[in-house]
Amino acid sequence: MASLNRREFIGGAVAATGLIGTVSAGDGGDKPLKLALIGCGWYGMVNVDAAFKAGGVQVTAVCDVDTAHLKDSADKIEPRQGFRPKLFADYRALLDNCAADAVIIATPPQWHALMFIDALAKGFDIYCEKPLSYDVREGQAMVHAAQKAQRIVQIGFQRRKSKAIQQAREFIRGGGIGKVVQADVQIHYAAGLRDTTVKAPPETLDWDAWCGPAPKLPYCEQIGHFAWRLEKEYGHGHLVDWGIHLIDATRWILDEDMPSSVQAAGGIYYFKDKITTPDVLTAQFDFATCPVVWRHRIWGAEEYTPEVANGIFLYGDKGTVFVTDNRWVLINKGKNADRKVTEVKADMAVDHMQEFLDAVRTRKQPICTTADGHKSTATVKLAMIALQAGRKITWDPDQKQIVNDPEAANLLKRPYRPPYKHPHS
Repeated sequence: MASLNRREFIGGAVAATGLIGTVSAGDGGDKPLKLALIGCGWYGMVNVDAAFKAGGVQVTAVCDVDTAHLKDSADKIEPRQGFRPKLFADYRALLDNCAADAVIIATPPQWHALMFIDALAKGFDIYCEKPLSYDVREGQAMVHAAQKAQRIVQIGFQRRKSKAIQQAREFIRGGGIGKVVQADVQIHYAAGLRDTTVKAPPETLDWDAWCGPAPKLPYCEQIGHFAWRLEKEYGHGHLVDWGIHLIDATRWILDEDMPSSVQAAGGIYYFKDKITTPDVLTAQFDFATCPVVWRHRIWGAEEYTPEVANGIFLYGDKGTVFVTDNRWVLINKGKNADRKVTEVKADMAVDHMQEFLDAVRTRKQPICTTADGHKSTATVKLAMIALQAGRKITWDPDQKQIVNDPEAANLLKRPYRPPYKHPHS
């Protein structure tokens, strides 16, 4: 499969069944791109909405382990395109039986690796939400699969389409604040928790399938749909779920690879016995350019400095830049330095999806490849490993390994729940 280009693949046995679409390098976007969605919850439908706004698409199939999600998503999609997408409860059945050119993967992270690798093996292009993987070794297997398959892949780091971040990046890389000495990154917010009472899952939800290769925890609303982000076994917490966007943007601004070492401290103080990941966390990533320090608190108090509650500070020897989604601020050196505020908005979700759809048509890889998405994902996962280990860890990029710490290195790969098989050998 990996040795075939798109036209050869379409011309082969699979295309003979009429299951795969017909977009290739020479089509120029004349025909609608056919998309399939795996994971029909909140952000899966955000991605679909972005695709429709970008234009030139049809959603031919949707898949979810919750029949309520399936019906709701199909009800919303049908009037936008004039026909109802096919419904699937099992993503493998979708991959085998849908007419699509590309697949959007928007499930919780524990499912990303298996779905991603299987979709590549079937010849699909992929838009995959962040984090790329649940564990670091999964991500390495996904990078290998993507390199082998040579399909078009975009990872959902939409902040790369923030015009404010793009402008700040250009200014900083042009020497605007001199040598960058340190970066501080933070997203403080007040988390709204759901019911933590253990109960039977909704009748529409196949909870065993939802958990997939991850541990199957007793169901409660706080670890089910949407709220899984603060559960260690599924979303792995605020840094991994939301903070990863700004860590990726910081890596991109600094043109950095992976940190050489990571240390972290924090815990559950306000939401004790309600969540399983830190409500307060500080992590330091030692990159070649400079240290990058992440901080979050998710129990409130973002109202104290709301203008900087979500964003990146980059401190240079000639000045400082603060950047967030739609604004960046330049503060020159000196006690009475002026502040130059630049407001610039963008529809990041639509722009990021538009780039992916254009890439599918032109066969030119978009901005956030599998390898780049893996580096940002692995970076934040190293912080969670350092927190669990309770000590500073050192990363060797050549060995792709935590060195001199077998106990911490063992946390790079999570055992899969039978009968699922981990993709990393």
